[in-house]
Amino acid sequence: MNEHDQTKYIFAQSIKDLMAKQPLDKITVTDIVKHSGMTRQTFYRYFQDKYDLVNWYFEKLADKSFRQIGNSSTLKEGLVKKFTFLLNDQIFFMQAFQSKDYNNVENYDYQCILEFYKQIIHNKIGDIPEDIMFLLKMYCHGSITMTVEWAIRGMKESPEMIADLLIDALPPKLEDLLSDLR
Repeated sequence: MNEHDQTKYIFAQSIKDLMAKQPLDKITVTDIVKHSGMTRQTFYRYFQDKYDLVNWYFEKLADKSFRQIGNSSTLKEGLVKKFTFLLNDQIFFMQAFQSKDYNNVENYDYQCILEFYKQIIHNKIGDIPEDIMFLLKMYCHGSITMTVEWAIRGMKESPEMIADLLIDALPPKLEDLLSDLR
C-alpha cells in the first residue's frame, strides 16, 4: 500500500472509531483530525469533507465486491462480497447509512451501482432504451433502500440471503440482460 492510501486508511480508521460512539452527522473534521493525530491540512489534501472520506472507504468496498461482477465473480458472488464487507464493518456502515446528508453513502452507492449496471447493459445492447433505464433506476433505488434497511436493522440476515433476495427482485427484462452474470 502506498503512502497516500496509508494516510487515507488512518483517517478511515479514525472516523470508524468515532462512529462507534456517535452518529456520523455529529462528527466533525476536527474530531477526525484530532483522533487520527494528523493535521487538518492533510485531511483536506485527500478529502473534501467527512462524507468524501466515507465514500472513499465505500469505494474500496466497490472495488472488492460488485465491480468484480462479470470479471471474476457472478452477480451473486459480487453481492455476497459486498454484504460481507458491510457486515465486517457493521458499526461503520450502520452509522454511514443513517446519514441524511446529500453526499451520503446511500446516494453514492446508488450512483455506483447504477453506473456499473448501465455499463454492463450498454456493452451488451448499446444505447439503453427508456423502459430498461426506468427499470434499472427503479431496481437500483429499491436495492439501495433494502441495503440501508438491512444495515440499520442490524444486518441480521446473512449476506447470502440478502444477495438472493436482491437477485430474485430483478425485473424480468433486467434479469435477461444480467443473466449471464449469475
